[in-house]
Amino acid sequence: MNDPLKNFRVVLVNPLYGGNVGAICRCMANCGISDLVIAERNYEVDNDECRKRAMHAEPIFDNRREYATLAEAVSDCGLVAGTSARSGLYRSHAKTAREWAPILYEKAQNNRIALVFGTEDKGLSKEQLALCTQIIQIPSHPDYTSLNLSHAVMICCYELFLASERFEPNEELSLEASSALRERMFSAWENTLYDIGFMKEDKAEHMMLGLRRILSRGLLTESDVKILMGIARQSQWNALQLKKVNGQTPRPIATDGDK
Repeated sequence: MNDPLKNFRVVLVNPLYGGNVGAICRCMANCGISDLVIAERNYEVDNDECRKRAMHAEPIFDNRREYATLAEAVSDCGLVAGTSARSGLYRSHAKTAREWAPILYEKAQNNRIALVFGTEDKGLSKEQLALCTQIIQIPSHPDYTSLNLSHAVMICCYELFLASERFEPNEELSLEASSALRERMFSAWENTLYDIGFMKEDKAEHMMLGLRRILSRGLLTESDVKILMGIARQSQWNALQLKKVNGQTPRPIATDGDK
């Protein structure tokens, strides 16, 4: 089965810092992208720092390819998406990484696609952007629009990974608690709140409505309710033992069927 993520190539134009390159390898590995190319290098990065920051993604760095020009680096790519934080007449067709991601992912079914990132201090030049068929802008605060290179790569790769729809979140194994089970829980807490002295009869209705509101704001599973009931029962039992020690006559502990 063809994996479109394998058709994406991250192209770094003259990166300055080995730490950034290493972090980029890690970002790529996180998102299932492995093709790294460096173009127009005129600054030798610290390879030891790169491998240190790659954190087990060293094979991406070791398998990188280097080209003298950006044109050579993207010559076999059907689409070339370049990143730019600047605005202007020739960048008016720019879209965010989130907007481009599903389009690029679909095109990657049958095309090799380059994601091009400029050098840390200057970004991509006009001549380099001229080679790009798409321009990616990453939203950021207008007071400081420049992103760290590895962060920019991560955002773009992450959006592509989301577009692949291959992430499967964990499913809740416990069923949602039934109304009957929730009522048993509230009954247990009502008895407990009386016995620990937190609630008086003249305030009981108000307090129980408040407790219901708190515990009804989100999903409550059967497991959740059983834990909350267990806490209530143990708290009530401890309160009743203390009353016995102090010579007080405790109320009997309510069963699940008691109010």
